[in-house]
Formats: sequence, structure tokens, C-alpha cells
Amino acid sequence: MTVARTICLGFLAVITVGTVLLMVPFSTSSGMWNDPIVALFTSTSAVCVTGLSVVDPGTYFSFWGQFFIALLAQIGGLGYMTTTTFLILLIGRRFDLRQKVAIQQALDRPGMKGSAQIIRSIIATTLIFEITGIFLLLPVFVPKHGWDQGLWLAIFHSVNAWNNAGFSLFKDSLIGYQSSFLVVFTITGLIIFGGIGYQVILETYFWLRDRLLKKPTNLLFSLDFKVAISTTLVLLIFGTVTFFFIESRNSETFGTLSFIDKLLVAWFQSVTPRTAGFNTIDIGKMTNAGLFIMIALMFIGASPGGTGGGIKTTTLRVLTSCTKAILQGKEEVLLYERKIATSLILKAVGVLVGSVATVIVSTILITLTDPELEFIQILFEVVSAFATVGLSTGITGSVSAAAKLTLIVTMYIGRVGILLLMSAVLGDPRPSRIHYPEENLLVG
Repeated sequence: MTVARTICLGFLAVITVGTVLLMVPFSTSSGMWNDPIVALFTSTSAVCVTGLSVVDPGTYFSFWGQFFIALLAQIGGLGYMTTTTFLILLIGRRFDLRQKVAIQQALDRPGMKGSAQIIRSIIATTLIFEITGIFLLLPVFVPKHGWDQGLWLAIFHSVNAWNNAGFSLFKDSLIGYQSSFLVVFTITGLIIFGGIGYQVILETYFWLRDRLLKKPTNLLFSLDFKVAISTTLVLLIFGTVTFFFIESRNSETFGTLSFIDKLLVAWFQSVTPRTAGFNTIDIGKMTNAGLFIMIALMFIGASPGGTGGGIKTTTLRVLTSCTKAILQGKEEVLLYERKIATSLILKAVGVLVGSVATVIVSTILITLTDPELEFIQILFEVVSAFATVGLSTGITGSVSAAAKLTLIVTMYIGRVGILLLMSAVLGDPRPSRIHYPEENLLVG
């Protein structure tokens, strides 16, 4: 039982328990046993923090069903190993070297030192942001829905936004609040901070603390921080500008809105493909150009160490830096005056190839099982599932059972990570003392 297998089987165990909980009669609003496929799909979508749903969670599930969805999304956002380690710390037990290695791999950290402290910091950060989101959403939901329902709506949407899950208790997601500054900036703020990575948040906190207390600081931002922040800003600005200009003439999305509302909607649609899944317009009515841009943003996803999916911003920067180095005739790949290790480049290439292969295979399978669907709709759905986004053009509930099972597997692969899954299947690599001669090969 390798560490990779422990993590992969742990996610499967949580999905299985979630499926059982969502099947029982008290989880559905009808009081009857749930369809196993619906329960399995919803549980997988929640644990994999995707947000795709074959039913309307707000009407199909009872309070307890909605509570289980939020709980599964919370566990999925934190990660199986993070949740397990936190429970171990709560009961006062110490965890061994094996669990430290698992935490290191699950959080993609360079070392094992301070594992207990980083887990406590992650839990504290999560609670601070989610509680802040709840208080900011209360003035919007309570006047319209009352204290009980309004409080639950604030809790549910804050948890899902922070964990980049994307489940909404409103039938049209957040379309009814597309002009609300408080809802738009609260939800997008939670999505961005949830997906940018805990390490980036902690570095920002230490920097702000030293500045506010006017302490002399020698804090040097890590390469992770620089890459995550810069890439995230570029993608957010790019998405906002392109959506604004492409969809402004589309009367079914942006066309009838005021200039300020167009900016709000463009901003929200730029943020939510970062694996969140909420929407303030009908995604199915977007132009093909808008859908392709959203597919690209979904495929890139969030940053390592966060609650989002996709190939990650760091993978994108490593690959683009490799391309830049080749075009400039350089033999070293540099990022912010730092040399990128060959092993990291190989890992980035492996993530890209494995991700593309997964999307291609899943798209082909659904094309075969549901040939009546448009190709752009299938590709959008598959990338949304793989990148654990949760956005949909509206076909999720109408696809065949075989297509639903394909999307379930795709969501699972996207959540655990293609490299971790392959490591779990193949086992840990064995060291070899054999070195082969080098030879040139024509490329390009």
C-alpha cells in the first residue's frame, strides 16, 4: 500500500460513504430512496469539488442531503489526507513518517517539516474565509428568505465557493444575483483565494503582518507565490476583457445588460472557470468563441495547494517558459531568475500529456454513447469534469447512464491528479543503475 494508493483509495472511500448517505430516504425531498446513479454522481461531484449535477440540489435533496453535499465538498476541498490528519490531531495522536510523506505528496510540498503546523494553518485559513463569506452573504439572503433559510444559503454557498465546488441551491445558480456587487465580489473572492493555494495566502499574511506592525522584514516571496499571483492576475484580466468584447453583442448573455452589469458578469465568468462552477449567465447560450475561451481557462485551472483543479497555473508557466527558452535558443529554463529543474519540466509535460489524453478519451466515449449531442457541448462537459469546474451548457442531466459514468471517472481522475493516479496503479518507481547512451532525435 503506497502513499499514492492510500490517497486514491481514501477518496474512493469518501465517495462511497457519500453515495450511501445521499441514497437514504431522509436525504431526498421526496422521502424515497435515491437513484444510485444520481447519488454516485452527486457524491463524486462533491468530493471532487466539481459542482456538476444531474438534478437540482435545491429541490431534489432535503436539508440533510444538502448538508451532506456541503460536508463532502468540504472534505474534498481540504483533501483526504488533510482531513484525516486533522482528525488525528484532534484526538491527540501523533502521526508517523508515512503520514508525513502522504501530507507532503497531497499538498505538493517540498519537505516534511512542520506538517502538523501547516495542517492547523490550513484549517484555520479555511474557517476564517468561510465564516467571513457567510457574514457577507447574510445581508443578501436573509431579507429575502428569512433567517433560517437565509443563513443556510449563506453557509452552503460560502463553503462551495471557497472549496471551488460550484453547487448552488438556486435552480439558475447565481443568475438572479448577477447585478449584486456583494454577491459577485464575495463569491469571486472566495473562489480566487480558495484556488490560489494556502502557501500563497500564508506568505501574504506574513508580509501584511510585518508591514502593519512596521517590523523589519527579510521575507522573500517564493517562486510559487510569484508564479501563482502573476499568472492568476493575467488570466483574470484576459478572461474579463475577452468575455466582455465577445459576448457584448450576444443578446442572450451580455447584450441587454448595462455597461456596469456587463463588467460584473464578465468578471464573474472570468473567475468561475478557475474550477468554481457558479455562473451568472446561461452558459448554454454563449457563443462558440466564448465557450472555447472558457474551456481553455477551465483546463488551466487554479494553483497547486488550493481547492481547484486543472493542470494548474504553475504547469502552464513551466511549459510556456520552456517554449520561450527554445525560441530564444537557450538550454536552461528560467522563471524569475531561477532555473527550473529538469525533473519539474518532465512532471509538467507528464501532467499536460496525461490531461489531454484523459480529455480526448472521455470525449470520444461520450460522443459514442450520446451521438445526438453537439461536439462543443461534449468537450465543454468533459473539460469541466476533468478540471473539477462544474460549469455546464445544460446537458448534464440528460446524458445517458454510460456518459454519466464516464464523467464520474473523469471527475475522479481530475481530483486525485493524473500523475498520482498512475503512481497508484504502477507503484513506486524502482531505482536503476543502468544508464543508456544519448542520441539526437528530430523534433518539430
